[in-house]
Amino acid sequence: MPPSGLRAALVLLPPLLLFRAVLTVPLEREAPKDESPATESPVSGPVLLSSQDTGLYYHRYLQEVINVLETDGHFREKLQAANAEDIKSGKLSRELDFVSHHVRTKLDELKRQEVSRLRMLLKAKMDAEQEPNVQLDHLSLLKQFEHLDPQNQHTFEARDLELLIQTATRDLAQYDAAHHEEFKRYEMLKEHERRRYLESLGEEQRKEAERKLEEQQRRHREHPKVNVPGSQAQLKEVWEELDGLDPNRFNPKTFFILHDINSDGVLDEQELEALFTKELEKVYDPKNEDDDMREMEEERLRMREHVMKNVDTNQDRLVTLEEFLVSTQRKEFGDTGEGWETVEMHPAYTEEELRRFEEELAAREAELNAQAQRLSQETEALGRSQGRLEAQKRELQQAVLQMEQRKQQQQGYNAPAPGPEGQLKFQPHNTDDAPVPAPAGDQKDEAASEKKVPEHPPELPQPDSQHL
Repeated sequence: MPPSGLRAALVLLPPLLLFRAVLTVPLEREAPKDESPATESPVSGPVLLSSQDTGLYYHRYLQEVINVLETDGHFREKLQAANAEDIKSGKLSRELDFVSHHVRTKLDELKRQEVSRLRMLLKAKMDAEQEPNVQLDHLSLLKQFEHLDPQNQHTFEARDLELLIQTATRDLAQYDAAHHEEFKRYEMLKEHERRRYLESLGEEQRKEAERKLEEQQRRHREHPKVNVPGSQAQLKEVWEELDGLDPNRFNPKTFFILHDINSDGVLDEQELEALFTKELEKVYDPKNEDDDMREMEEERLRMREHVMKNVDTNQDRLVTLEEFLVSTQRKEFGDTGEGWETVEMHPAYTEEELRRFEEELAAREAELNAQAQRLSQETEALGRSQGRLEAQKRELQQAVLQMEQRKQQQQGYNAPAPGPEGQLKFQPHNTDDAPVPAPAGDQKDEAASEKKVPEHPPELPQPDSQHL
C-alpha cells in the first residue's frame, strides 16, 4: 500500500521520517486460530500512537506546518505524485502558491508565532548574558535560525517551506550522531565520578566498593543470549512471544505486514525499534536500580542502526517489503553466531578520550570557581554599599524626626491649650504691653467705681454771650 498524506510522502526523505511524528508501541496480540502463510491478513489489535518529538528546537512549528498543509486537497494531490527529489529540490515547495487562502492564512499565523517565539528566545539569551540594555538587531539575529526566511517575518512563502525541509533534513540526519556523542559524555562522567569516589575512600573501603562493583557487573552480564537484531532467531522470537504465532510456521511477508502498524508499506525506525523490546528486556529491567536505562536506549539505537545498515539497501531509513524479503535470503539471516554484543562489551570511549574529558571538566571547574569568587567579592562589596546606604537612611530619618519635633514644639508654644469645654483661648503676641492684673481687693473697688460713673455726663451751663 503506497504511503498517503504529507507525512507518508515526507518519509521518502531519509531524515524526514520523523515528520510523521508517530511512535509505535509494541502490541499484545492473541494467537489466531489459524494462519495461512503468505496470504495471511494482518491481525487486528489495539494500536497506541503518541506524538514523537523529533528533538528539534523547532519541532512544534514543523509539526503544525505539516498538519495545516495536509488539510489542503491540491497540495495533497501534488504531494502524492511527487518523488523524493522533487521534495528535496524545492519543486514541491512552489505548489504552495496554489493552496487555498484559508490554508495560507493559517501558515502566515504560524510563522508570525514562530518569529515571536524566536525573538523571545533571543531576548532571554541576552538577559541571561547580563546585557539587558543592548539594542537587539532582530533581523541579524534571526538569520542564525535557518528553518525560516528572516527577511519576511509576516507571511509563509514557498521559500519558508523549502528552508524548513532542508534544515530538518540536515538536522535529523545528525540526530543519531549527536545521541551517540551525548551518551559517550554521559558514560565518561559516570566513570569520572566513580574514580573520584574511590579515591576519597580509605584502602579497605575502596577494596570493598570495588568488590561490590565487580559483583554488580557480573550479575548484569548473566542474562539470556541476546539475538542479533533482524536475524531469523530474533524475528521468530517476536513472532512467537509477541504475535502469539507458531514459530514453525514463520513467514517473513506475514511478519512484515503484522508489524507495519500504520499500513504505509514500509517499516520505519519506530516500528523497527518496537521489535527489539524482547531482546532489551533480557538485559535491562526498569525495576532494577542497578540497570541503567540510558544504556538501554543506547542499545536500542545500536540495534536499529544495525538493521538499517544490513537491510535498508537504499539508505532512506525505511525498510520496504522487498528489502525485508531480500534480507531474509542472506546467509547472515540464519547464522547469528554467539549472539549480539551489548554496550558493555563495546566501551563508548577510550582512556585518551576520558583523559581529555577530565581535563575539560577540571578547566570548567576552575572557571566556575573563579566566577564564584568574583560573585562572592561582588556580594561583599554590595553588602558594604548596602551598609553605607542603611546608615545614610538612618541619618535622614533622624533628621526628619528632629524637624518634626521642632515643628511640634513651635506649634505648642504659639497655640494655647483649649479650655475645659474645648473653646480656644487667644493671647496677644506682645506680652510687654499687656496690663498687669490688680489684686483681688482692688479689682472689687474698681468694679464698684465703674458702676458709679454715669452713662451721660451732666450738662454744663452755657456762657452768656453778653458777658463776653
